[in-house]
Amino acid sequence: MKRTVAIAGAGGYIGRWFIHHFKDKYRIIALSRREALQNPEPEVEWRKVELFSITSTIEALHDVDYAIYLIHSMSASTRLNQGSFEDTDLLLADNFARAAAANGLKQILYLGGILPKEVNEDVISIHLRSRLEVEKTLASKGTPVTALRAGIIVGPGGSSFEMIYNLVRKLPALMCPKWTLSQTQAISLRDALTIMDFCIGNEEVYHKAIEIGSPEILSYKEMLEKTAKVMGKKRWIFSVPVFSVGLSKLWVSYFGETPSKLVSPLVESLKHTLTISEGLAFKQKEIQYLTYEESVKVALNPKNQMPKLPKFRNERDVRNTVRSIQRLPNTRHQSALWVANRYKVWLPTFFRFLINVKENNRGDLGFYLLGSSKPMLQLTLIPDRSDIKRQLFYITGGWLVKRFDYGWLEFREVLGGKYMISAIHEFVPRLPWIVYINTQAKIHLWVMNKFKKYLEKFRFEA
Repeated sequence: MKRTVAIAGAGGYIGRWFIHHFKDKYRIIALSRREALQNPEPEVEWRKVELFSITSTIEALHDVDYAIYLIHSMSASTRLNQGSFEDTDLLLADNFARAAAANGLKQILYLGGILPKEVNEDVISIHLRSRLEVEKTLASKGTPVTALRAGIIVGPGGSSFEMIYNLVRKLPALMCPKWTLSQTQAISLRDALTIMDFCIGNEEVYHKAIEIGSPEILSYKEMLEKTAKVMGKKRWIFSVPVFSVGLSKLWVSYFGETPSKLVSPLVESLKHTLTISEGLAFKQKEIQYLTYEESVKVALNPKNQMPKLPKFRNERDVRNTVRSIQRLPNTRHQSALWVANRYKVWLPTFFRFLINVKENNRGDLGFYLLGSSKPMLQLTLIPDRSDIKRQLFYITGGWLVKRFDYGWLEFREVLGGKYMISAIHEFVPRLPWIVYINTQAKIHLWVMNKFKKYLEKFRFEA
């Protein structure tokens, strides 16, 4: 019987190629935000999932043995998304870890990034630190995790390689920033997929972080030169010592034809040397690695087109939806229950002449303007899905709210209680959108920032 493998991020570069190569070996369940209609690969099951919802993610992982987690900086599903990519990725990984544990998955295979050796976790780029946080979070609920840390994966459709290709294609002379002298070890798509396949269900690699890449160590400047050679382009490529990070991002985004949202964290990471540590190198299977030039030839071969995706149903979502995710400090290692209770005490104290909070014996909350009998916001506690580490409230009323049948607020512990996440999901404001984004939305961020500072200063007295 085939082993069942679910892929989160199945519509991306690695996910699509994994499905293409291994659809006959595994029973693959591809996870997508939208419902698939016409599927070019009928042997692959596409399941609709909202990864921001623990319940939806638990349902999507039903009857799954193994999961491949390929989510990085997922695009927003709401019109307004208040939250950094690293906080969003942290929450999504926590959801997935909880869902995997609830379904008794045997393994999560996570594809992350090689980490620098010369600096500690606190000062590495946000992009790489986020990858490490996701790795730790996926393992935090007990499911065995195999973390494959890779550099640039060179293959048809890969965004990092496409960026290099476009720079070489468009510019006869490349004045390269200093970070292009940093070294790394790229890996071909073929070899990365081979290693992923080897690791699935292999208990030898459970609970391990493994760095993967070809033995060839190259600087990014050398990668540009070799790409130009394969393309048959004569390019003048040189490095300059003065080239700000901000200018680098603009340069790479424009000429590399890559969205600035993707370029920014990537450029921040490239200042580090990202080579494989001897103690973390993949040694479990002998691989005849492709060289960088061989990988480029495969990537540029017109026969190697990205596998097709299904045709998806166009969802009629509520137009003006909001998601707001904030990471809060938890230096005193309090519980999510404590933080939620502290928030409902702190808020009316902070707005002592403006807002009052009423709580019934069930734990439901109403937020009122002083002197008003109608709540601005009504929250209903969901006790069967709340515990000391997570407090969940449905948004069920209030004159600031347009939609009462969906949307929720939560406080939860992440990374073993190192941080708290406060998040509002699928909130639909009653105010006109232009008014909302310039008033209520900004006030919410301001309030959460004040609460964050309060938690940083607070000293709990037993």
